[in-house]
Amino acid sequence: MAATTPQRISTNPFRALLYELRAERAADGPYPRGELRPSLARTRRFERDPLPVLLEAHRSYGPVFTLRLLHAPFVFMLGPEANHYVTVAGASNFIWREGSFGDMIPLLGDGLLTTDGAYHRRQRRTMLPAFHRERIEAAAEVMLSEARDAIDRWELGEQLDLYGWTRQLALRIAMRALFGLDPDRGAAAEFDAAAEFERALSFYGKDYAVRLLRGPRTPWARMQRSRERLDRLIYSEIGRRRGTGSAHHGEDVLSLLLAAHDEDGQPLTERELRDQVMTLLFAGHDTTTSTVSFLFYELARKPQALARVLDEQDRVLPGGRAPTGSELWESLPELERCIAETLRLYPPAWIGPRRSLESFEFAGVHVPGGALVAYCAWASHRLPEVFPEPEAFVPDRFRPEARAEFPRGAYVPFGGGSRTCLGMRFGELEIKVIATIVLQRFRLELVPGRTMQFRRSPTLSPREGLPVTIRERGLPEVVGPDRIVSPHRSATA
Repeated sequence: MAATTPQRISTNPFRALLYELRAERAADGPYPRGELRPSLARTRRFERDPLPVLLEAHRSYGPVFTLRLLHAPFVFMLGPEANHYVTVAGASNFIWREGSFGDMIPLLGDGLLTTDGAYHRRQRRTMLPAFHRERIEAAAEVMLSEARDAIDRWELGEQLDLYGWTRQLALRIAMRALFGLDPDRGAAAEFDAAAEFERALSFYGKDYAVRLLRGPRTPWARMQRSRERLDRLIYSEIGRRRGTGSAHHGEDVLSLLLAAHDEDGQPLTERELRDQVMTLLFAGHDTTTSTVSFLFYELARKPQALARVLDEQDRVLPGGRAPTGSELWESLPELERCIAETLRLYPPAWIGPRRSLESFEFAGVHVPGGALVAYCAWASHRLPEVFPEPEAFVPDRFRPEARAEFPRGAYVPFGGGSRTCLGMRFGELEIKVIATIVLQRFRLELVPGRTMQFRRSPTLSPREGLPVTIRERGLPEVVGPDRIVSPHRSATA
């Protein structure tokens, strides 16, 4: 029997509010202890800076607790055991679509991120061949070509927003490597797709109360306009492929989707194709963009770590030689450890929201059925009992012998179990390519006087980008444990 398309969820915010009130009243038992009374101050604090709120609650209440945010009680489960329970051991008791991920449906539709059950399993099986290691390695040439072309336009002393630059680059790579789209021709060349994505995603970074607004000139209306422009690009390519008979001749994800049939032999509808493409374009550029930005932010502040990466490059890729796919996978362990530590500190998918189907017990605590439940990689990765000195950037945590000692569920930047990010290996390779090409030619220096601020919705990223100054390759002079002297400016903390 074919997996049926999921039922549409209303985008009316007041229906959603009513649904949560009814779900709480119907709960089959009490919620875990925590902060259950309504509090606008708590809600605002969580919206602006959730990490300390979650860590404080963990210290006060243990690994399972409730925070009422605006009108709804959210059950949070933190720590390695909790991560493993939600993503693996108890995964069958949770659904995504009716958790907070349902908020992404107006933009992404019914893609991998917003569906459950048989429909999700069918989608995942259809796309899995496109993410086998051999195909990902073949995409390395596209990644290298695009990265070199983008770097060639840099000039020493120039200041740029690394986050914005990487966003453009990662979207071009996703369009070419995942979907066979030429970003310089046809509909893809007519507008800035990366900017449209950013405009659409900015809706989810607004305060919750602002996201409730509808009507002209609201953030909702702007998100809808950006979605419509992106839809035109995607539907145009789908139509072109089917109209020219080139639908099934490529090895990219779109070709696989166009060739796919369900259990009854029916091809995917245009709407199903659109939803998968939109989801993968989002996942294929937003997480890479954030991780590259945070990686260079940390390397700019940690010259010792940067020195080890540069020494590795000089040994493995002498003379700035381009890396091969196998070298990117296996021969750059210092860089790989720096990326892993970056993902520990700044997991792009920082929270994993679900809804429980039935009541359950974890760590001696009852959680009712129908409750909003979330694990949080960002908070779990910063528990001092799991990662000593959790705020410090220490790539050696990920040496093989040290990583083997991690508790099960301790490190979950890409989720776990059957919902582990399908494009995880593609993203890791892309980050390695971009970092390698940049570091072979330049050093990126942080602009003084700026502090890192985060945007947390839908992914963790720098709120106002990451301005950097392009410098000659090499290391700044270290004059103390926390002080650096750049050849181009005075000492900075």
